[in-house]
Amino acid sequence: MANPVCEVLVTEARLKAARNGIDFAAGAVVDFWGIVRGSEEGREIDGIEYEAHREMAEHQLRQIAQQAIETFALKLIVVHHRIGFIAAGESSLFMRVASGHRAEAFRASQWVVDELKRKVPIWKRPKFKIDKLPAKTAKADQQTETRLISGV
Repeated sequence: MANPVCEVLVTEARLKAARNGIDFAAGAVVDFWGIVRGSEEGREIDGIEYEAHREMAEHQLRQIAQQAIETFALKLIVVHHRIGFIAAGESSLFMRVASGHRAEAFRASQWVVDELKRKVPIWKRPKFKIDKLPAKTAKADQQTETRLISGV
């Protein structure tokens, strides 16, 4: 593979591992799965509703991926982020990076996730489990705040 492969996707479909061929020059491949935890802010949740301006989010993801290729000398980068309701235990993010060496692959993976959370316009709203809470608390949860995935 002479040119690095860059693939980004924002989708409502369940995420699957990419089937991209790996360059034989790649000495390291790192797959990362971001999984929706069963709790948010110390409280149990059913899942998270992710919203995005799809075109803008894909544009930002592509810019981040291209910068990662240049910065970490990647052979391949795949970033898929899911939107819509994602139940606890399901994946919201799949990323694969391939590089000549493991250190670059791990550093690139962490950097991409950090940049995604900082720059990509994807918002999340947790759906709290309210059936086990007192009625007063449950009523307050109906006004759950929507915020960027960075938490800001």
